[in-house]
Amino acid sequence: MSTMTLLTPLQRIDYAFSALCLCHRFNLQVARFSRAISHTGDGHLYGIFAALAWVADPLQGADVVTTGLLAFALELPVYLVLKNCLKRNRPEALPSFITPSDKYSLPSGHTAAAFVMASLITAFYPDTAWFIWPWAVAIGFSRVLLGVHYITDVIAGALLGILCFQLMSF
Repeated sequence: MSTMTLLTPLQRIDYAFSALCLCHRFNLQVARFSRAISHTGDGHLYGIFAALAWVADPLQGADVVTTGLLAFALELPVYLVLKNCLKRNRPEALPSFITPSDKYSLPSGHTAAAFVMASLITAFYPDTAWFIWPWAVAIGFSRVLLGVHYITDVIAGALLGILCFQLMSF
C-alpha cells in the first residue's frame, strides 16, 4: 500500500475539519480574532520576552535566552527542510483570510515557534503554564481558522517545537 493511499483518509479528515472551521457565516469575525492571535506568534514578542528575561532575571535570564536561541537554531532549519521536502499544499478551495509567506503548509511554522516558546517559558517559569500553553494552542488553531493550515500541520508543528526544545535544553 502506498503512502498516498494511507494518507488519503487523513487528508479527508483534515479537509472536513478545515471546512467546518472556515465555511460558516461567522468566518469573517472569527478570522479577525484569529489574525490578532496569529500575529502574537509572528516573532516580535519572542524578542521582547528574551530582552525582558535577560534584563529582569539576573539568576537565569542568560540561560533562558541561550536555551531559546539553541532551540530555535534547531527548529528553524528542521522546519524549512520538512516543509520543502514534504511539499504539502496549503488548503485549497476553502476561504483563506491571510496571504501565507510560502506555498507549503506542513508543518506549521507559527505553531512550531509558539511551542518552542511555551516549552521554554514554562521550563524556566512554570507558574506561567496556565496561560502560555493555551496561548500556543491558540496560535496553532488560529492558523487553521485563517485557512492557511490543516489541523495535522498544526499538530506536526506543535510536536516539532516541543521536540526541538527538549533536544536543546540541558
